[in-house]
Formats: sequence, C-alpha cells, structure tokens
Amino acid sequence: MIEACRFANYFNAKLYVVHIGEDESSKRDFFNQVIEEFGFDGDVEFVFKQGNPVKTLSRFCDENKIDLLILGAVKREKLLKHYLGSVARKLTQQVKCSVFLVIRHSEEEISKKHIVVNGFETEQSQSTISTAFYVAKTLSSKKITIVEEIKNNKVKVDDDRSLRRATITHERKVHQENLRIKKIIDTVEHDYKNNIEVKLQGIFGKSGYSIGHYARVVRADLLIMDTARKQNVLKKMVANDLRFLLSELPTDVLILK
Repeated sequence: MIEACRFANYFNAKLYVVHIGEDESSKRDFFNQVIEEFGFDGDVEFVFKQGNPVKTLSRFCDENKIDLLILGAVKREKLLKHYLGSVARKLTQQVKCSVFLVIRHSEEEISKKHIVVNGFETEQSQSTISTAFYVAKTLSSKKITIVEEIKNNKVKVDDDRSLRRATITHERKVHQENLRIKKIIDTVEHDYKNNIEVKLQGIFGKSGYSIGHYARVVRADLLIMDTARKQNVLKKMVANDLRFLLSELPTDVLILK
C-alpha cells in the first residue's frame, strides 16, 4: 500500500485502495493511518468488495478504467496454491491494464536507480521503450538497460571456417538489433533521456528466464516487460515467457499492456 501511495504521488494519479472482504471500521482506520503516515494528500478512495479476488479485481479495473494495478507478490512461488503469489500471477494474465508487482516491501523508499526493460521485437516495442524512459525520468532513475533477444540459430561448428561464419552471423544479428533499438531511442523525447545512462544488452535462451536472470545478476531495481496485444503465436510465446518470469520474480516488475 505504501508503494501504491508513492506511485500515485509520482504520477499525480487517483488512488483506489481495494480490499476483498468485509467493510469494517478497523480496516478503514488502518488504511487511513497508512495514508496519513505516508503523507499522501492526493485523491484516494477506499473500496470494499466481496467475491473471488481475481474476478472481482479484474471487473473493478474494467469498470473504472484503471491504468495501473499495483499488487504485492511473493518473490518465489514454491506452490501454485500460495494465495498471494497465485492471485498476483492470475491477475497479471487477466486484467487489461498494466500491472506493477512489488516484492521489495519497505517503509523507506527504495530508489529505482537501474531499470531493465524488455526490448524484444514485438508490435509494441516502441511504446514499451518510450514508456520505460518516461518512468525512469519520473522516478529519477540513473540507468536504463534495454535487453534485446539475439536468436541463436544452431550452426554446426567443426572447423575454423565454420567458426568464422558463426561469429560473423552472430555479430550481424547483434548489429541489426542495436540499430533497431537505437532507431526507437531516437524517437523518445529528449527530456526523458536527459541524464540517463543507456545500455544495450543482447541475451540468448528463453526470454522469460534470460531477462529475469539478467535483471537479478545486475541487481536491477525495476524490470519493465510488455505483452503482445494480438491473438497470435507471438502472444502465446510472450505469455509463456511471463508465466516463467512470474514464477520467480527477480525484482519489482512493471508489466505494460
């Protein structure tokens, strides 16, 4: 809830605090206490709903045209029956709005100095990268790493010549991906890029695992992913990547839709 107050403050947004359960004065008092202690002075509304958490929250987001759903999540789902983890996972897949999964709970603000963003080629790559710069600027981040997927076609290497061919092919793919990303960066407003270090990083392997592993290794403060909008094979692939990623969150994750 504290992280939700921070984001509402950062983006000057209305905050809905939705509780699935009975409307009790003790709960309202607790929510008010958190709001007051944080010092949030924006527009806030407490909502109490009954029913299945996933269906109820999904319906609420649709009816109120919510832009961002903020959820607490466990870092590792050891069991699919783990309530908090499974609810966060199902909601992430079902709601139409963007989702922010918080695992780094703290009363003190945790700065988002380093943001890792999914730069894989999808129909919304440009929107995702542009939004990542906007988020980075708003959160006063210092560094963005855009992760590219370098497809690793299996090439038989059995002598110096085939090794050279494989190396040249790899370098060509990296160069092509870098050009694609740089063209997108060029379209981002200058103010969003100002004073932010930008790094391009190619990865291999299953993207959901690889980008999550990379974010963990570099100790990123925030990982930004997207989902494919079209109903096609690409969407299924991205959805599988997200399911893999959500089973073991490397850090706080913002999923753009």
